[in-house]
Amino acid sequence: MEGEEKAYHRESNTSWCCKLFLLLYIALVASASTFTILRNFNLYYHSSQVSGRPGGIVQNYSDALGLATQFFDAQKCNPSFPQTHFFVMFPGKLVVNRVGWRGDSGLRDGREEGLDLSKGMYDAGDLIKFGFPMAFTATVLSWSILEYGEQMKKVKQLGHAHDSLKWITDYLINAHPSPNVLFIQVGDPELDHKCWQRPETMTERRPLVQINTSFPGTEVAAETAAAMASASLIFRKIDSSYSKLLLKHAKQLFVFADTYRGSYSISIPQVQQFYNSSGYGDELLWAATWLYHATGEVDYLRYVTEQNGPAFANWGSPSWFSWDDKHAATQVLMSRISFFGAKDLSISMAENIDLQMYRKTAEVFMCGLIPDSPTVTSDRTDNGLIWVEEWNCLQHALSSAFLAVLYSDYMVASQTEMLYCDGKIYKPEDLRSFAISQADYALGKNPMKMSYLVGYGSNYPQQVHHRGSSIPVDADTGCSDGFKWLYSPDPNPNVAVGALVGGPFQNDSYMDIRNNSMQGEPSTYNSALIVALLSGLLSTSSVAKHL
Repeated sequence: MEGEEKAYHRESNTSWCCKLFLLLYIALVASASTFTILRNFNLYYHSSQVSGRPGGIVQNYSDALGLATQFFDAQKCNPSFPQTHFFVMFPGKLVVNRVGWRGDSGLRDGREEGLDLSKGMYDAGDLIKFGFPMAFTATVLSWSILEYGEQMKKVKQLGHAHDSLKWITDYLINAHPSPNVLFIQVGDPELDHKCWQRPETMTERRPLVQINTSFPGTEVAAETAAAMASASLIFRKIDSSYSKLLLKHAKQLFVFADTYRGSYSISIPQVQQFYNSSGYGDELLWAATWLYHATGEVDYLRYVTEQNGPAFANWGSPSWFSWDDKHAATQVLMSRISFFGAKDLSISMAENIDLQMYRKTAEVFMCGLIPDSPTVTSDRTDNGLIWVEEWNCLQHALSSAFLAVLYSDYMVASQTEMLYCDGKIYKPEDLRSFAISQADYALGKNPMKMSYLVGYGSNYPQQVHHRGSSIPVDADTGCSDGFKWLYSPDPNPNVAVGALVGGPFQNDSYMDIRNNSMQGEPSTYNSALIVALLSGLLSTSSVAKHL
């Protein structure tokens, strides 16, 4: 069942959508004699004057990216090793890792069900493997590699991104032992939060949670399908067998998600306290969009447009991109088809109209980001940071900035010169300038003069809310006595290089206290977003026209 909030949006927008559908249909029919629906759907704003030539590397973003990719190694249940090495008993065992204070952990995860779930990543400062945000992390990593992999390669970060992505997808494959079963969690958050200990010495029980036909979880299954479908595109030229395996799992998971519709927050109420879902319609569209890009099969495009777009797409009502809400990201990814053309020429009139609906909604979102736009959002601090909620506020700022720089590059690559915002004209560089402002704020250009990326600059958080970072490697602590390190007034003994903390309050202030998890806890999904954003800002270049 869809979340009440999304149901409300659908009902309130029904009249608006119907009217716009009718207007668009009339316009298209009236102009049918002057154009044919071709491979490229650039219906307006076209100019040959927009340049797509790449520029030089921006050094400060290169430096920051080199740090940001390191945090994934801190979150691996076991840091990765060269792929020429194989271990039969403990495939997740740490051999090579850039984080010297991390060691083996979670090697027995999954064994109670006969599975090897020793890979994967802890989501944040605790020691739980949450499948929903982990899959989102993989999808965003894949997207950034697909769009900006060449820039990553120039600054020697592409290999690290590949390794981190595969560490997650290896886990997701093993967590999907049959078509209609997906293990979505390792560990008990209630037990975990009663302990403060290093992952290498954790002692609490680590039970498994699964979704299946009796206890469905459409949003998690669909997000995992999106992660595998997007990753299959990356590994297609690196390891074709692995790519095919990922795509097989993605297709199975999508069928499972769509056939047995139901929110995991309802099926498994205990997840509501940690990663509660607001609904699953956005994940179904997100997954189908990635499957379309991965396969070129028009059925997936039809699913996202005429079959399910009216019900789930929230056309005309943009929302913030996060691990829970994929609407804005789907609108931008679908706009890619509008900018560069569909893989199949046999696109129906209805499908073409729906593609334009996605693009128009993406434009509404973009117009809300540009500071002097007539429709600019008020959800920001006095110093310009997008600020939606106090918990983990940088997620929305960086996700919006990533979508902005990506949309800007779509405009450049398609030679689209203008973006219209309620009568005012903007250019691709206006979106890039907004993205730069958000990145620069996170890296220290803020009232606190503090970098929220640990290790960047000379002033960054010293008391990050992170178990492994806060406890000395040689400390002999158990479950409860480790809390003395949580409340210690000293800086973390192990620097969590590349960790992106939650961010400032709405008044642009930040309290560097370890127990302040609202502001000071890093996460893998935040790291994926800043990696994506920094990769897009490495140089003034355009994206490839086809993924």
